[in-house]
Amino acid sequence: MLQMRSFVCIASLLLSILASPASAQPVPISQQARPSAATTRPATASSQRAACHGGQSFDQFLAGLKQQATAAGVSPGAIASAAPWLVYDPKIVNRDRGQRVFGQLFTEFARRMAADYRMQNGQLKIRQHAAAFARAEKQYGVPPAVIAAFWALESDFGAQMGNLPTLPSLVSLAYDCRRSKMFQDETIAALKIIDRGDLSPEEMIGSWAGELGQTQFLPTHYFNYAVDYDGDGHRNLLRSPDDVIGSTANYIANGLKWRRGEPWLQQVRVSTNVPWDQADLTIQLPRSQWAQFGVTYPDGRPLPNDAMPASLLLPMGRSGPAFLAYANFAAYTEWNNSLIYSTTAGYLATRIAGAAPMRKPAAPVAQLPFNELKEMQQLLVRAGFNVGKVDGIMGQQSRTAVKAMQVKYGLPADSWPTAELLIRLRGR
Repeated sequence: MLQMRSFVCIASLLLSILASPASAQPVPISQQARPSAATTRPATASSQRAACHGGQSFDQFLAGLKQQATAAGVSPGAIASAAPWLVYDPKIVNRDRGQRVFGQLFTEFARRMAADYRMQNGQLKIRQHAAAFARAEKQYGVPPAVIAAFWALESDFGAQMGNLPTLPSLVSLAYDCRRSKMFQDETIAALKIIDRGDLSPEEMIGSWAGELGQTQFLPTHYFNYAVDYDGDGHRNLLRSPDDVIGSTANYIANGLKWRRGEPWLQQVRVSTNVPWDQADLTIQLPRSQWAQFGVTYPDGRPLPNDAMPASLLLPMGRSGPAFLAYANFAAYTEWNNSLIYSTTAGYLATRIAGAAPMRKPAAPVAQLPFNELKEMQQLLVRAGFNVGKVDGIMGQQSRTAVKAMQVKYGLPADSWPTAELLIRLRGR
């Protein structure tokens, strides 16, 4: 979550939630993974003398990290109880370096991830835990449907939280040089959670990148935003639905700055009169202006003629689905800055809240194959643009570059990479 989530473990997250609910069974704590002899072999760790730590062995690095934890207020008892799990696991580091984000079409991803059963289960959970949802909405201003949508996508309501011990993942990624500081902080936060009495080290079971609970909090978010909503004296996001609901609402409201009483996403219909270069999350116009451009509700009804600011979001260009994204949509892109994920999460929340299903495109929207998307990124880099990592995934930086070149070549500037644009770029 937060922007870190997209480069921490989108691949891990999506792999887990792509599984069918029929096969998704939570793993009992008694059967979950524990540190093994293969994980803790000294030769494996000592051979990884990380340059970013001055050539320290893992054991030397760990000693320093424990000192940092002590300085941050973690008790010696908590550190001692966690010690058997503070081991280096090269498999985690290799998995982190090799992760690749999914590049599906939005409509395909949303069809599966925002399927009717998730909408129905979200509505069911809201009825089952009505008191907790009502309390969270009153206290934090976050609608039940918003909480339920994240709950559904992150773990299918607790069915798929991951089955790996958290501490080895965190400390291994802390020792690795790629994002060492971030995971040092996450490791210390996990120790603080233990010290506070919320979870024991053996209870800390989650995804391979260290996320915990039914809405997959990184330990820093768990420590800072988890609340005891069931009154048992602990903040347990693995097994207490009330704690999950209250904590997720707290994080969305105070961590992601949710605006009480305001919308987040709304599907619309666009006309050919829309200036496509204005369709951008960085551009906000009054709804009255979008109405003048011919944007309507999906059934053709006019938009309100008011000054509420909104962005026109075209996740698949001008030929695909269209949405008005309001200020609260920023909470989704902060939770996960993958545009496909954030748009799907916002859309699922609208469905749980009672909105109609998404209107399908009039015709299939062509998507360039992976190798051509990567080639386009390379050509954009040669043209002087910063697209981030050249990986075949069209993130915000790549889409911004695409839009700029579409403007240059007089093409509809909807930020969608097309074969026509690729041909023009090759001609340069």
